[in-house]
Order: sequence, then structure tokens, then C-alpha cells
Amino acid sequence: MRSLIEFEEGPGAKKANEPSPLVKLSLEMGPLAVFFLANSKGERLAELFPALGALGEPIFIATAAFMVAISISLSVSYVLTKTLPVMPVVSGVVVLIFGALTLYLHNDLFIKLKPTIVNVLFGSILLGGLAFNKSLLGYVFDSAFQLDAEGWRKLTFRWGVFFFVLAGINEFVWRTYSTDFWLSFKVFGFMPITLVFTLAQLPLITKHSIDKTQEKPEAG
Repeated sequence: MRSLIEFEEGPGAKKANEPSPLVKLSLEMGPLAVFFLANSKGERLAELFPALGALGEPIFIATAAFMVAISISLSVSYVLTKTLPVMPVVSGVVVLIFGALTLYLHNDLFIKLKPTIVNVLFGSILLGGLAFNKSLLGYVFDSAFQLDAEGWRKLTFRWGVFFFVLAGINEFVWRTYSTDFWLSFKVFGFMPITLVFTLAQLPLITKHSIDKTQEKPEAG
């Protein structure tokens, strides 16, 4: 992911030292794993740590743990790279705000709305950018691959729509199923869906990829 600094400088800005893919995956997925485990083991945690029991049901214990975990994840990311990734930091801010509302009002509605809010926000930013002829997805994925202008426009549109689809799925799941099912789907459902969608974009990426070796004459 591009950092906030790189986002401001635009595509092609110099990248900061990035951690290994395994570390990046751990930083991004770690808070979700903590969220899931804290909810599934909430009663046990309340027995071991009576102070946690004061929070109430496991979902509230999990929400508090999620807030701590995502704060640690962003802090570690900043220590390693001296920058903050755009999408994780936006998601983290929403987690902290809606998590605080969940705990303060003792209502898990707010933490359930977090994925909807984040996905609608990202989708609106991407599609809104296209309305002004700005393919903002290029600022996020430019370090991963290079596309021509048409490729970035198409990919940005697809991701913008996909974010709204994810928001709709989240709304359907939390309104229709139990809290435990929603949380399990959040951890084990959204990732496969996103992976399948990402793989489905490979033909578009291949078609519009720029061969940078052809942009410069060979030495000699």
C-alpha cells in the first residue's frame, strides 16, 4: 500500500523501506485475528481478567481488543516504514471511533457498521475521483504494477463498485445472522471474496500493463 506521504506526492513517488510481505500481511490481518479470537474466547478471558468482564459480552471484549490491536499494528508499521499506509490508517481511525461508540453506548451496532462505512468511503473516493478524471487507485497500487491510463480507469471503476458490493454484503450478513456468524464471516468470508475478485482482474492488468523495458533504449 502507498503511504500517506506517497499519496500526496502522487504515483511514481519514491517508496519508503517496506517490510516483507509476511510482515505486512501480519500487520493487516493480525488485528482481525485478535478480534475473532477475543470474541470466541471472550468468556474465558473474562474469567482470567475480571476487569474485562466489566465490558460485558464477548463482542465488547473483542471490540476493545480490536482497538488495541489495530493501534499496535499501525504503530509498528510506522516504526518500520516511517509512513502510514492509506487504507489501513483510514480503517484504523474508523475502528477507533466506532469501537469507542460500541463500548460507551454498549451497543455492538457501531462495530458492525464499521466495514460498511469503510467500504462506502473507499468506493465513494474511487468513483468520485473518476468523475474528475482522477484514477486514484493508481496511488495505491502503483508500486505493485504499471498500467496505462485506460487500465487505471477501468481498474479504479471496478474496485470502486466492488467496495460498494462489500458494504452491501456486510449489511446483509449482520442484519440477517448472529453476531458470531457475522464476525466469522468478517474474518473468513471477506478475504476469499476479495482474493477471487483480485485474481479476476489479472486479464485487465495483463492487457493494460506497461512494459517499462520498452520505454528506455537498451544500453549500448
